Amino acid sequence: MQLAFSTLGVPGMEISEVARLAADNGFHGVELRVHPDEPVHPGVGAEVRKETVRRFQDAGVRVLSAAGYTRVAAPGDDETVVDELHGLLALAHDLGAPYVRVFPGGVDQPTEQEADAAAARRLGAAAPRAADLGVNLLLETHDSHRRGADTARVLGLVGHASVGAIWDVMHPWLAGEDPETTYAVLAPHLGYVQVKDIASVEDTNPLPLGAGALPLAECVDLLTRQHAAETRPEAGAGWLCWEYEKRWYPRAPELPGLLAPAREHLLGLLTQSA
Repeated sequence: MQLAFSTLGVPGMEISEVARLAADNGFHGVELRVHPDEPVHPGVGAEVRKETVRRFQDAGVRVLSAAGYTRVAAPGDDETVVDELHGLLALAHDLGAPYVRVFPGGVDQPTEQEADAAAARRLGAAAPRAADLGVNLLLETHDSHRRGADTARVLGLVGHASVGAIWDVMHPWLAGEDPETTYAVLAPHLGYVQVKDIASVEDTNPLPLGAGALPLAECVDLLTRQHAAETRPEAGAGWLCWEYEKRWYPRAPELPGLLAPAREHLLGLLTQSA
């Protein structure tokens, strides 16, 4: 499996520095947080996109994903959401990224069924564009759809090979779903996995990998034992992406000094599971 980290851990950092950090610390890829307060987002023009590609190519690092903030299950107009999805897909394509990350965001919907239906409609409407561009839209286990079962329910309604899932290992665990159950329902749809660590359900401050309570060893073991047999072929060798939420916890230690130990920890887990 290949290793990446999210720029959520280095908010606002210039792309050249992000690419250098990844290369210097032995990471194969980067999940780019594509928000307007970051250097790269759907509003940037062709020159910024080309320069971003060049920086990562020079470093020998891949852009794994354009991590967007579109909330596909939220109340509102479908057309606006689908337009946002199209913008994210175009950005990912221009960056050479195989994935786009989106959130459910259906907490304000009157019912679970309405949230599911809205998400499925919008993801389904954007799926043909995703297929044309060779990019997969991935719905993250998050907020209104924390459990793998919640996310898989939406993906079953969509039924398109270009729409899948990101397993953020924290959210299903916080919702009381065990890793084996999460993996079982997401495996047919899985794009990549976000790893992280926290102290407890009550304390979600980001910690160095291995320093907290999340069942990372169990998650990695499930992936290494079953990933090749049960996920879609286009998922390839598989990715583990460390999402360190420094952007939301400014007092957390800086990410750069934690990258090398994190890589060693993940490699150790992978070796144990081999």
